[in-house]
Amino acid sequence: MIEVTTTHLQQLSASALVPSSRPLPAHARIELAREITPEFSKFLYQGVGSEWNWADRLTLTRSQWDALLRTPGAETHVLYVNGAPGGYVELLARPAGAGTEVEIMYFGLFPQCIGQGLGGALLTEGIARAWDLDTRCEGFAPVTRVWVHTCSLDGPAAIANYEARGLSAFHTETEKLVPGDGTAGMWPAG
Repeated sequence: MIEVTTTHLQQLSASALVPSSRPLPAHARIELAREITPEFSKFLYQGVGSEWNWADRLTLTRSQWDALLRTPGAETHVLYVNGAPGGYVELLARPAGAGTEVEIMYFGLFPQCIGQGLGGALLTEGIARAWDLDTRCEGFAPVTRVWVHTCSLDGPAAIANYEARGLSAFHTETEKLVPGDGTAGMWPAG
């Protein structure tokens, strides 16, 4: 067991978004994966999360994973670098009183893309798409809150990147847990 600290951050207005000072380079683009498959979603999840022990979805069946992707208000935005996937942002909108809250469910870069200044641009786009998600999802009220949680198992720049984009911490908790094996099924040992 190890001690893990989880930090919850939020943004309560679209005007609070602070765009990255480093725009996407010409060889990169971000696209909404309109008809994402469970296979592609799992590829993104493992490609980003294996470094950080993401394992919460690895026990899901294909149909369970697909159901998550088909949830009304779910979106996946993919970063492509030189034509290959380099990271992603998964969003999930939920009704909240008279408005809509959007959670950044997953966000991150593939290992080869870390340290190239792409994270700020990807997060900027992800937050901007969270704020206007109601315009793409029928029946959702205007977005009133965008939030995310990150933990001490995630990348060391995660909290700084969220705060630099204008999100503020509102809750922190610490617990002891056994981290999952995010590399399960990724690559053989050796």
